[in-house]
Amino acid sequence: MKLQKIIDTLEAVTLDSTTNTGLEVGWACATDLMSEVLYYAHENSLLLTGLVKPQVIRTAEIADIRVVVFTRGKEPDTETISLAKRKGITLLVTPLSLFTASGRLFSAGLQCCPYT
Repeated sequence: MKLQKIIDTLEAVTLDSTTNTGLEVGWACATDLMSEVLYYAHENSLLLTGLVKPQVIRTAEIADIRVVVFTRGKEPDTETISLAKRKGITLLVTPLSLFTASGRLFSAGLQCCPYT
């Protein structure tokens, strides 16, 4: 799914004006537990989370996640934004809950990271 469709579906805003909205995302993972991200995520994935600290970016980098969506309108601090920019990870903020955002993406055709 193209990043622009994800942004539209989630009523999200991007935290970087240079975001590649044509980026293709293949999977989604929704959790606040970073250990689950490391276990379940696949490359070219999107992470939905309510956590806004730098460890989310570090975990996303290890798991080869290209997009992080912060739910419930939460915005990360400047340290987290700066780290994401250095790591090439796109940050989005949606006013939706984790549950609602996950449901919208699934309904739009984005698949959950398979449990393998």
